[in-house]
Amino acid sequence: MVEIKTDAALEAMREAGRVVARALAAARDAAGAGVSLRELDEAARAVLTEAGARSPFLGYQPSFAPTPFPAVVCVSVNDAIVHGVPDGYRLRDGDLVSVDCGAELDGWTGDAAVSFIVGTPRPADLELVKATGEALDAGIAAATVGNRIGDISHAIGSVAAAARCGMPRDFGGHGIGRRMHEEPHVPNRGRPGRGFPLRHGLVLAIEPMLMAGGSDAYRTDTDGWTLRTADGSRAAHIEHTVAITEEGPRILTLP
Repeated sequence: MVEIKTDAALEAMREAGRVVARALAAARDAAGAGVSLRELDEAARAVLTEAGARSPFLGYQPSFAPTPFPAVVCVSVNDAIVHGVPDGYRLRDGDLVSVDCGAELDGWTGDAAVSFIVGTPRPADLELVKATGEALDAGIAAATVGNRIGDISHAIGSVAAAARCGMPRDFGGHGIGRRMHEEPHVPNRGRPGRGFPLRHGLVLAIEPMLMAGGSDAYRTDTDGWTLRTADGSRAAHIEHTVAITEEGPRILTLP
């Protein structure tokens, strides 16, 4: 069932979104050569604790996962696409890092992700992050009353195709509200004019994941969580929680 949120609910989700933005900023600020992925998790966790927010990631165990997720952020490095488990790996100069974070505050949830480069960037990584951000921007621009889910999917997929990037077909965005994952599913490819109609009060997590090698193939690590590109190429993941409103798309996970 798809829940259409009231304007009061959108305001509450905006507050949860602010917490997500602060947690992502804290993780990014903590990142640097020699810093462990667990330290990024600790930085984000401190923000959630201070805000009185709960992590929808910590302890989450969907049907595909062999164990509950052990952290408040996913940290995916280099060829990892999404769902990376923060561990003792220490970041190195030039690493491409994607951090995904959620927060539940007063019964409402926000979810967002950022991608960035530690230290000296590779030009190809800068292009990949830029293309991923442009795919997200295109998807958000299509999130307007009167459009359909397929319009968002088509906008994202068109940018990825133009950049000659692959995307994992089985993963995409989703509805969000009282829970982190709600209906409808938001594929990162699709046909315009198809799918669920966009109405005022519908809230979606829009999240392109681009893979530089151009292939859509991926594999799952032995941890049962981390998805990696099958060809070893780099990946980037950028996400916002977005409300569809009569005034246009409203990003709820900005600072």
